Amino acid sequence: MKNKLSMETLASLCKRRGFIFQSSEIYGGINGFWDYGPLGCELKRNVREAWWKNIVQHRENIVGLDASIIMHPKVWEASGHVGGFADPMVDCKSCKKRYKGDNLCEEQGKKLIKTEKGFALPEGIKCTSCGSKDLTEPRSFNLMFKTFVGPVEDESAIAYLRPETAQGIFAQFGNVLATSRQKVPFGIAQIGKAFRNEINPRNYTFRSREFEQMELEFFVKPGSDQQWHDYWVEERMKWYQSIGLPAESLNKYVYKKEELAHYASACVDIMYDFPFGMQELEGIAARGDFDLGRHQQFSGKSMEYFNQETNERFVPHVVEPSAGVDRIVLALLCNAYCEEWIGKEDQVMPAEPGKQPPEGFEARTVMRFHPKIAPVKVAVFPLLKNKPELMEKARGVFDTLQKWFPSFWDVSGAIGRRYRRQDEIGTPFCVTIDFDTLTNNTVTIRERDSMKQERIEIAKLTEKIHETLA
Repeated sequence: MKNKLSMETLASLCKRRGFIFQSSEIYGGINGFWDYGPLGCELKRNVREAWWKNIVQHRENIVGLDASIIMHPKVWEASGHVGGFADPMVDCKSCKKRYKGDNLCEEQGKKLIKTEKGFALPEGIKCTSCGSKDLTEPRSFNLMFKTFVGPVEDESAIAYLRPETAQGIFAQFGNVLATSRQKVPFGIAQIGKAFRNEINPRNYTFRSREFEQMELEFFVKPGSDQQWHDYWVEERMKWYQSIGLPAESLNKYVYKKEELAHYASACVDIMYDFPFGMQELEGIAARGDFDLGRHQQFSGKSMEYFNQETNERFVPHVVEPSAGVDRIVLALLCNAYCEEWIGKEDQVMPAEPGKQPPEGFEARTVMRFHPKIAPVKVAVFPLLKNKPELMEKARGVFDTLQKWFPSFWDVSGAIGRRYRRQDEIGTPFCVTIDFDTLTNNTVTIRERDSMKQERIEIAKLTEKIHETLA
């Protein structure tokens, strides 16, 4: 019953229901920055927690880190970001529209040309806004946000907002190894904000200037890179399906040898079929000893690991699964969105865009989130708000459920209308307290996707919801 979804339709729902707002909207907004509303921040938190449990809490050989956003500028010299973290920027001389050069070419079925001095546009590329071919040559644009540390704004005080979370892990490798008592193979995981001054933020929250990453650096013995890379590709594919993204909407893009970074031996992108095309959710790269080796060179501090059992010393290689929280949230929103027509006996028909439901049917928009990802797990409705005995009983049920689950209290409007509001935010269960509740301590529990209702004892409510979430 999936319908072709436009990003405008999704963005409208996200604003209306409190998932995502344009940052600084009252001042006209700022491109590439987004605020997550009450439901959006719950959805993001659920994604982060699901990742952290899967990567860190359920494994003995992975530990966590929370590194600072601003680090010593030499970190970024060692990583190569100061000298090489740049995109090719192209401007239209006619309408002044600005583009990321490789994206502009890809949209027109061509590839940006690499030259000895940088990049060049292939023949026939034009501005997609006004159609002009009068474009500037691609020029390098560093994506890092620059700032100053301390009261004096000079060259000695320059610092950067991190463009990725990984380098904090590499810089703290020695300290984590010494304090966590881990042995290779082991991993260090981190969730945090990163910042990239994107030339052309686009596709809603997919490409933003401020975003959140979930990264794992898994340190392995040289020579075992391929084995561990294969392992993490399959683990990550399974995780995406566990949070509700179906296998048929996911794909793996395996990098060709000529596409790999000079230090990488393998890289796979996990892709999702967004309304705007198949795009990357996560990259899993076998990066060799490049990162630790560079920090060892620039800092003068050893990054070697000593294996006491074999008496070996080596700089570990690393396999890096790196995922974007915001992109995963956007994929979950796209996947969950569904429009359908509902009949009086809960008959279901796929909605036809631009048409009214047939007689006897009404439109329903439902967000079919996996229950463990849904921002609100259960809503509680007293049948009538002007009956104190119903309100008191319903409040007791709500207070009990709220101790265990994110819950929603709603007394406004007819029950059917309340159901529709909860469908639209993806709440898996709605519980209605009616007059029968007062006599037999049972309630009606209604399931979001099937819309089936059943009577259940209040004492069994928590257990039933726990079973579904598990």
